Amino acid sequence: MSGHPFHDVAQMLPQQSSPLLRFGLIADPQYAPIAPNDRLDRHYAQSLGKLEAAIACFNGEPLDFVVTLGDVIDRDWENFDRVLPLYETLRHTHHILPGNHDFAVAADRLAEVHARLGMPAPYHDFLVNGVRLILTDGNEVSLFAPPLDDPRRVEAAERLAALTAAGAANAQMWNAGMSATQVAWLGERLRQAEAAGERAIVFGHYPLHPASDHNLWGAEEISALIAASPAAIGYFCGHNHAGNYGLLNGTHFVNIKGMVDTFDENAFAIVAVHADRIEITGFGREESRVLAL
Repeated sequence: MSGHPFHDVAQMLPQQSSPLLRFGLIADPQYAPIAPNDRLDRHYAQSLGKLEAAIACFNGEPLDFVVTLGDVIDRDWENFDRVLPLYETLRHTHHILPGNHDFAVAADRLAEVHARLGMPAPYHDFLVNGVRLILTDGNEVSLFAPPLDDPRRVEAAERLAALTAAGAANAQMWNAGMSATQVAWLGERLRQAEAAGERAIVFGHYPLHPASDHNLWGAEEISALIAASPAAIGYFCGHNHAGNYGLLNGTHFVNIKGMVDTFDENAFAIVAVHADRIEITGFGREESRVLAL
């Protein structure tokens, strides 16, 4: 795999203090034993080797946890059986949140996806060293994730129709949104973090900011909610394989590049959260950044 060894990249970054926490990030492995999509430069079968390389790198680093930002598979339930065992070789705690492709399975399996990914709940949070980590589920209101007779599919169709009528760039069937219940929960978790003097980082599959045709339905509302919280320092996501970055009211919105893209270049990151900055060390196609807090 091409890309910089960690220590070469690390020498370019400031190292004055010990971080509050360090974690690994992977976005969109999208594994399937199928032919590449040459138009999109997606090489689905190559993701097993890329994931093994990322895990080997993570295993050589002191990390608090690893998060995969969705789309572990491209399609088909049986592909979970091939890719998820690789995570058992990871020596760190890992958290996987689902992407839209993780629901490209038989209808009778849709209700089992969160459990198959080892999630305690579709959205949840945990605390590490005074930093609140909040994992969201952007697939909640969609045309693909809920069971076939679930009313959230009706809500999704209505929301997509409204976005289409408004000419919204993200009016796409492969995007989705959060329920009002989850949005209220997110706001409450951010308020609790603020009250406790914690910093907060939010994770999701879909981008929120800046504007993009890949953005979550309702991204403006959710990004404003996060950026309005004094506790929130960052939001990390995948879905847009090209990657992206934006700053909103002092909160960093970082879109990690898709691992599945290109034949031989990897894409993943290690994030170190310091009191005054977030250091992102990118591997392969992923960019390295130093983001001031």
